[in-house]
Amino acid sequence: MELKHLKKGCQYLTNNFFTFLIASVVAAAVFELSHHHRPEEWRYLLDVDAVYVLCGVFSVTMVATVYCMWRPRPVYLVDYACFRPPQNCRVPFSTFLEHARLMPFFDEKSVRFQVNILQRSGLGEETCLPPANHFIPPQPSMNAAREEAELVIFSAVDELLQKTGLKTNEIDLLIVNCSLFSPTPSLSAMVVNKYKLRGDVKTYNLSGMGCSAGLISVDLAHDLLQAHRNSRALVVSTEIITPNYYAGNERAMLLPNCLFRMGAAAVLLSNRRADGRAAKYRLAHVVRTHKGADDKAYKCVYQEEDEAGNTGIRLSKDLMAIAGDALKSNITTIGPLVLPASEQILFLFSLIARKVFDVKSKPYIPDFKMAFEHFCIHAGGRAVIDELQKSLQLSDEHVEASRMTLHRFGNTSSSSLWYELNYIESKGRMSKGDRVWMIGFGSGFKCNSVVWKSLKTVKTPVNGPWTNCINRYPVHINDIIKV
Repeated sequence: MELKHLKKGCQYLTNNFFTFLIASVVAAAVFELSHHHRPEEWRYLLDVDAVYVLCGVFSVTMVATVYCMWRPRPVYLVDYACFRPPQNCRVPFSTFLEHARLMPFFDEKSVRFQVNILQRSGLGEETCLPPANHFIPPQPSMNAAREEAELVIFSAVDELLQKTGLKTNEIDLLIVNCSLFSPTPSLSAMVVNKYKLRGDVKTYNLSGMGCSAGLISVDLAHDLLQAHRNSRALVVSTEIITPNYYAGNERAMLLPNCLFRMGAAAVLLSNRRADGRAAKYRLAHVVRTHKGADDKAYKCVYQEEDEAGNTGIRLSKDLMAIAGDALKSNITTIGPLVLPASEQILFLFSLIARKVFDVKSKPYIPDFKMAFEHFCIHAGGRAVIDELQKSLQLSDEHVEASRMTLHRFGNTSSSSLWYELNYIESKGRMSKGDRVWMIGFGSGFKCNSVVWKSLKTVKTPVNGPWTNCINRYPVHINDIIKV
């Protein structure tokens, strides 16, 4: 116990070193002046020409003006909303198994493989697939895909507009990301036409960037809000499942059938001061890492056609190894931005010991729990969450939001992080000043981070996708669920 308190004391002194140093210098200066100068000397020191005073004031004013003009504009997260799937889209394990056995294109080995994956996936009985995937066989047409897009996107945007009271003509920027469904006209054009957005609204449609595209959209919105004063940005993140159902027997391409489910999120970002007073969060940092130096990284998650001509998403066996490398690169970048000085010094000492003095020891893993109160890890699958929990040395409570989101909603791709944030809020765990680290993974292979700082304590109950079920969570998830 004494060592624990000693460590905390050393960390406090290290993290506040410059504060103590400045306070000591000021105290020493005051002491020196008060004890070594007579009253007449004080009058001499204060008898300064007014010109020098005016020059000093002018210089300080100029520096302050330049700083205010060039410093990054704060970006606020006013509010967000997530799509709530209807009950008639639910796919219990028994239904999934029955449909798999009735599909004319699956052999018995493929059925058993999908069942084994589902048993170990961490998904629950309430995840949902779009209506077209409930047919036997599925009917993935362009019209069905657009109907799914309209359902998930419009539902999320409608709820966000209701929450914020925002009028559609007040939206200045629109960003829509969907990786594998990129029709013409685009999904952003669909949103513009539905909500009659202004003619001069700036629209962006991101595709082909995998599950990390939601945070890439936030980064793009941040950059645009630096260039446009007094603006609001609507960011919509989703993945359309309908056209991406794989009807073949290659195992690497069957996995997405078992994991991906319906989902979407709509987020309102703003750089307006008035919105800052009502906002939930302020954007603190954005870090993007693209681990794509070799062919393996580019072929981690990609769309392919099998020998029978069936198109699907192939997941490479190198996925977790490349994801680990991308995470390390991202941590190296974000660490100096968020970690306290004590953790950075320990990491530096560890690095010097191994590289300079050739000390045989494991690399020091910084304690990110000192930098963040909450973690939102992309709910891509049980293996992804397990690997990050181990790498970052997180507790079960820190990854609870990710595991429960995977259980209740499945892998909703780029929108999963917002379901996790809503879980934390719905549990009443978000307090003013808390910091949230969102970590997204995607094809390429990309690892992106966004750090939010809470501007208010979120009171429960919270309106969102967890409204009708939050009291049942967390639930225990067995290693193997019998189907």
